Amino acid sequence: MNPKRKQRLLIVLFIVAGVGVAVGLTLFALNQNINLFYSPSQIAAGEAPTETRIRAGGMVVDGSVQRANDSLEVGFDITDYEHTVHVRYTGILPDLFREGQGIVAQGELDKSGVLQAVEVLAKHDENYMPPEVAEALEKAGKMPKPTGQEFNK
Repeated sequence: MNPKRKQRLLIVLFIVAGVGVAVGLTLFALNQNINLFYSPSQIAAGEAPTETRIRAGGMVVDGSVQRANDSLEVGFDITDYEHTVHVRYTGILPDLFREGQGIVAQGELDKSGVLQAVEVLAKHDENYMPPEVAEALEKAGKMPKPTGQEFNK
């Protein structure tokens, strides 16, 4: 093989290897940032991984919200009307957060089955429900009826 062809072959091999490394690193980074949604029933069944960031959603159980007197720590339960998961969150909850409403909490499930949330998202109007929560409640056959005025067309 003449030297010019050998040099071109090495350049092509370095480019292919560089692209392969870049694609591998990109896929690794994306894999670390994926937040999969789990319903309380899936968490209770053990389908959700522990110590990995996930999203869990459901309805906030009436009477379950417990606030610490000396910090911003809040504990509450979410349910899909089949199973219940306890959530711990430290921070200011959204203004629209209240009992009996649909929420999505993002965080890590610890070994005791408590979701240590780093973010809590609440619905933005009286009839809206996050799509993942609505789907989980529909599967359980417990989708609540919309409140508020319905418009006839």
